Amino acid sequence: MSLHFKAISEDEPGPIWAGLFRAFWPSYRRWWASEGVTGRPTYRECRLALKAHMPEILPLYEQLCELAGGGDSQARFLSFFCPPRYLSGCSQAIWQGERPLLVRNYDYSPSAFDAILLSTSWQGRRVIGMSDGMFGLIDGMNDAGLCLSLTFGGRREVGEGFGIPLILRYILQTCETLEEAAAVLKRVPCHMSYNVTVLDRHRRYITAYLTPDRPTIISITPVATNHQERVEWSSHARFTATVERQRFLLNRLTMHPETQDRFIGVFLRPPLYSTAFASGFGTLYTAAYMPAEGRMQVWWPQHVWTHSFDAFNSGSQFILIPDAVPPTAVY
Repeated sequence: MSLHFKAISEDEPGPIWAGLFRAFWPSYRRWWASEGVTGRPTYRECRLALKAHMPEILPLYEQLCELAGGGDSQARFLSFFCPPRYLSGCSQAIWQGERPLLVRNYDYSPSAFDAILLSTSWQGRRVIGMSDGMFGLIDGMNDAGLCLSLTFGGRREVGEGFGIPLILRYILQTCETLEEAAAVLKRVPCHMSYNVTVLDRHRRYITAYLTPDRPTIISITPVATNHQERVEWSSHARFTATVERQRFLLNRLTMHPETQDRFIGVFLRPPLYSTAFASGFGTLYTAAYMPAEGRMQVWWPQHVWTHSFDAFNSGSQFILIPDAVPPTAVY
């Protein structure tokens, strides 16, 4: 099958964002209600949670809610507060060369993916990132020189907190330094376990291990796959080969220095690159972020798509996803 990727630029929330949300909303709504709506947070509870933990983006949230139609369900969905569970694969690592470079594979189902690279200047902060739920991000960078990406953390526990894509959006909207990003990752509650790698323009980096039931751990490690300090969900670890992928990347980083493109290229081949769509997910894209240059690339085995703050290439790409079944839903 082919996956239709779009690169869309809209400085302030407006008709483009509203049109995209309308198109995606039927599938978003089904996903949001997939675990039932009884006992889920009310709009008031969602808004109070945002006000308590992410007050800087509350006006932006309210603006998006209005553009989404102003309904109760849309507003609760856009808060990302206590959403349904979702799992992904993913691998990410910091290149050991001189220039700052974060590379990541996003492993997920094509039927649950926005496939939108979004360039915005919301609240005066320029951000480029891969959209999730039209408000959150699964990876991205800002004009202050921060970039980040996420992987699933390999634990079953679910708690009261925000979906990780909104936490990534919040960091890129409000943070300018690695220390500020680390403080947010330690402070804002996350509803499931995730690993977030953050890189700045000076090539300083962290990986944060977020969990819903334990304090966040900040680690100075350049690699993250789908477990944290140790494997805690053994069947998931075997299924995703998280330990093998982590070892592969760590071994790669200790080898002789290699070029930037060669390092990106290893993400386009096994064991990092996956076509296991019949089992639930495979590699949908590889992203390479260069925060010092304000530039990023989206890679596939036969194509590369380059964007920057100075030259964002709005448009579309139809990418053949090998061994993938056609999508049945957008989210």
